[in-house]
Amino acid sequence: MMSQMMPSQMHMSVEYSNGYMIQTQEPSNNDYTIQEDEWDRDLLLDPAWEKQQRKTFTAWCNSHLRKTGTGIENIEEDFRNGLKLMLLLEVISGERLPKPDRGKMRFHKIANVNKALEYITSKGVKLVSIGAEEIVDGNIKMTLGMIWTIILRFAIQDISVEGRRDGLALCALIHRHRPDLIDYAKLNKDDPMGNLNLAFEVAEKHLDIPKMLDAEDIINTPKPDERAIMTYVSCFYHAFAGAEQAETAANRICKVLGVNQENERLMEEYEKLASELLEWIRQMTPWLEDKSPETSLAAMRGKLEDFRDYRRLHKPPRVQEKCQLEINFNTLQTKLRISNRPAFMPSEGRMVSDITSAWTGLEQAEKGYEEWLLSEIRRLERLDHLAQKFQMKATSHEAWSVGKDRVLSSKDYESCSLPELRALLRKHEAFESDLAAHQDRVEQVAAIAQELNELEYHAASVINERCQAICDQWDQLGTLTQKRRDNLERMDKLLETIDQLFLEFSRRSAPFNNWMEGAMEDLQDMFIVHSVEEIQSLISAHNEFKATLPEADCERQAILSAFTEVQKIAQSYGISRNIPNPYSDITPAEIGLQWEKVKKMVPQRDSVLQEEMSRQLANEQLRRQFAAQVNIIAPWIQTRMEEIGRNSADIGGPLEDQMSQLKQLEQVITNYKSNIDKLEEHHQHIQECLIFDNKHTNYTMEHIRVGWEMILTTIARTMNEIETQILTRDAKGISQQQMNEFRQSFTHFDRVPFIKLIYCVCVCVFVQGESEFARIMTLVDPNGSNKVTFQSFVDFMTRETGDSDTSEQVLASFKILASDKPFIMPEELRRELPPEQAEYCISKMPLYKGPDGVPGSLDYSAFSTALYGESDL
Repeated sequence: MMSQMMPSQMHMSVEYSNGYMIQTQEPSNNDYTIQEDEWDRDLLLDPAWEKQQRKTFTAWCNSHLRKTGTGIENIEEDFRNGLKLMLLLEVISGERLPKPDRGKMRFHKIANVNKALEYITSKGVKLVSIGAEEIVDGNIKMTLGMIWTIILRFAIQDISVEGRRDGLALCALIHRHRPDLIDYAKLNKDDPMGNLNLAFEVAEKHLDIPKMLDAEDIINTPKPDERAIMTYVSCFYHAFAGAEQAETAANRICKVLGVNQENERLMEEYEKLASELLEWIRQMTPWLEDKSPETSLAAMRGKLEDFRDYRRLHKPPRVQEKCQLEINFNTLQTKLRISNRPAFMPSEGRMVSDITSAWTGLEQAEKGYEEWLLSEIRRLERLDHLAQKFQMKATSHEAWSVGKDRVLSSKDYESCSLPELRALLRKHEAFESDLAAHQDRVEQVAAIAQELNELEYHAASVINERCQAICDQWDQLGTLTQKRRDNLERMDKLLETIDQLFLEFSRRSAPFNNWMEGAMEDLQDMFIVHSVEEIQSLISAHNEFKATLPEADCERQAILSAFTEVQKIAQSYGISRNIPNPYSDITPAEIGLQWEKVKKMVPQRDSVLQEEMSRQLANEQLRRQFAAQVNIIAPWIQTRMEEIGRNSADIGGPLEDQMSQLKQLEQVITNYKSNIDKLEEHHQHIQECLIFDNKHTNYTMEHIRVGWEMILTTIARTMNEIETQILTRDAKGISQQQMNEFRQSFTHFDRVPFIKLIYCVCVCVFVQGESEFARIMTLVDPNGSNKVTFQSFVDFMTRETGDSDTSEQVLASFKILASDKPFIMPEELRRELPPEQAEYCISKMPLYKGPDGVPGSLDYSAFSTALYGESDL
C-alpha cells in the first residue's frame, strides 16, 4: 500500500515474534516537508490516489484504534471533532494528551484538533498548510496529509534497524514465506555474520536473488547505504509476490471446500433424520389403522391405555424431531443459497413435503383410531348391558314357561266334575291372560336379541339360539292354549256351575302378580346415564312409581279379600278350607311374598339411584374443573400466537433483539408446559370416568394439543427465519441499517402480491431493458407465482451488490496453484492445501483428458464448475 502512495520509493516491513522489524526507509526529521509536498503533488496529479489513501489510512488508523474498542469509517468525518484524533495519538505514542473539550460546538472541535496538532509539532514535526479549521471542515486533502505526517513520524522514524545488522530480519522475511528454507528457531542473534551469509546464500540458491551486499559491509559500517539495502529488499518483494498470490488462492479454495464439506455433512444428517422419522411413521400408521374389534370391554380399555401412552410418551419426541428437521432443512438451504450453491434436493420420498404428508396421514389415522376406540368402548358397554338384560328377561320367561306345555297338553278335563271343569275353564282363561301379559316380555327378548345382532355381539349365535328356542316355545304355547280352549269350551256344555269368587281372585291376581313381576324387573333394571339430567329423569320416574304403591296396595287387599270371601263361604257351608283354586296357581301367600319383595326393592332402588346421582354430580364437577382450566389455557395459547406474529412483523429493531424477544417468549411457553401436562392429567381422569361431553366449554383436549404443537412449531419457525436473516446479513456483509431499510421498503410496498414483484424489478425494466427484467424475474420469482418473499428480495439485493465466491473465482485460484496449466497434479495440491482439503480435492477431481495432460493429472476446471452445480460431475 505504501508503494502506491510514494511511487518513487518502496516501503516493505516484516515484524517477527522476537520484536525485530525490517523497514526499507528510515526518514530523518528533515524529510517531512519534502514528503508532504510530494504527497500534495501526487494527489493533484492522480485522482484515484485519494481513494486508495482513504482506504489505506483508514485501515492503519483502525489497526491502532481497535485496541481501545473503537474505530472509524469515514476518515474526513470521524476526525472532525478531534476526539478520535487525540485518542489515536495517545495509542501510537503511549503518552497522555491534554484533556479534550466535550462540547459539540465548532470552537470545541477546533480546540481538540489544535491540541492534537500541537502535540505533533512538539515531536519535531513541521506541519505545512495544515490547520485545525481544515480538519474540522472535513478537508480531505488536509486530513490525509496530516495522517501521512503521523505515519512518517510514528510508524517509520522510530523503527529500529538493529534487525538488519544481525541478519535476523532477512532470515525472518525468508522464513515467513518459505519456512522450509530456514529454521528460524535455530538462529543465533550473536552471530550476525552467519545469519547474513545464510540469508544471502538461501536467497541466491532458492529464490534466484543475486547477492548484492556483503555481510562485512553491513556489520562494520555504522550506517549502511539505505538505497542499496532498499534495492536488495525489493527483490524479496517481487520474489514473494507470487507466493502470496498462491497462498491467497489456496485460502480461497480451503474456504470453498470447507463450505462444501459442511453442506454435505448437513445433507447426510438431514437424510438420516428424515429416514428415521419416516420409518417411525410407517411403523405407527398400520398400528393406528388396525381397528380389529375386541370381544371384551377390558381388552378395549387396554387398547385405549396403549393409545394414551403413545400420545403422552412416544409422539412428543417425534414432534420435536419433525420441527428440528424442518429447521435444519431451511438452514441448509440458506447456507447453500448464500454460498451460491444449488439448492439441496433430498432423496425421493424424503422431501419436507413428503414428511409433512406422511405426518398428516399419521394424525388422520390417529384421530380416526381414537374415535374408533371411544365408539367401540361405548358399543361394548351397550352390548354388556343388553346381554345381561337379555339373560335376566330370558331366564324369567323360561322360569315362567316351565311345565306350561305339559299342563296345556293335559286331558284332565275328561274325568272331572262340572265344577272342576268350570274351574279348568276359568283357570285356562286366567292362563290366557297370563300368556297375553307375557307377550310383551317375549317381544322384549326378541328385540334385545335383534339389537345384539345389529351391534355384532361376539356371542350372538348363543343369544340367537336361546331366543329362537323361546320363540318356538312361545308359538307352541299359543297353539296348545288355543287347542285346550277349544276342548274346554266343548266340555263347557256339560258343566254349569263355577265358583265366582275363585274366578274373580284368579282374574285379578294374575295381572297383579304380573304387575309385581314387572315392577321387580324394573326395580332391578340396570341403566347407563351420562349426565345429571338423565339420572334425575330416572329418579323422577321412580318417584312416580312409588306414588302408585298405595293404589297397588288397595288392589292387593281387594284380591286377598276375594280369597278371604271364599274361605268364609267354605266355612259357612262346611266345605274344606283347603280347597284348591281351580282357576289359578297363585296363592295369597305368593302375592304377599311378592309384595314384600317389591317393598324391599324400592329403598334399594332409591340407594342405587342416589349413588348414581352422586357419581354424575362428581362427573359434572370434573367437567367444570376441566372447563375452567381449558378456558384459560386456550386464550393464553392464542395470545402467545399473536405475540409471535407481532414480533415477526416488527422491523424497527435489530434482528438480535427480535431473536432475544423470541427466546424470552420461547422460555415463557416452555415454562407454561406444566399447565398443559396438568390439563392432560385432568383429561385422562375424565376419560377414565367415561365422560365424553362437556357443555361448559367449546374447547377440547384435541384443540389444546393442536394449538400447543402449532405454537411450538410457529415459534421455532419464526426463530429460524430470524436466524436465516442474521446468517444472510452476516454472510453478505449487510449492516443492520441496510437490513431494516430492506424490510421497510419491502413492507411499504406490501399491498398485494403483484405489487411486491413490481417493486423489486420496476427500476430494472425502465433502466436496463426487457432482458434484464427477465433475468431478475427468474431470480426473485423462479416459480412464476407473481409473489416475492422478503428472503428472495434480500438475496436478490445482496447478490446484485455484494461480493461472493463464484465458480470463475475458484477456477482462477486453481489456475494460480497449477502455474497456469490446464490441469493440476496431486503433489501440487498437497503442497499448497491443508492435508484434509487436498485429499478431498484429489478424491473428487476427475482425471484430466486433454491432449497436453500427463499421467495422474487432475481436471480442476470440471471440479470447480461442479461445486456450483454447473455440471453433472
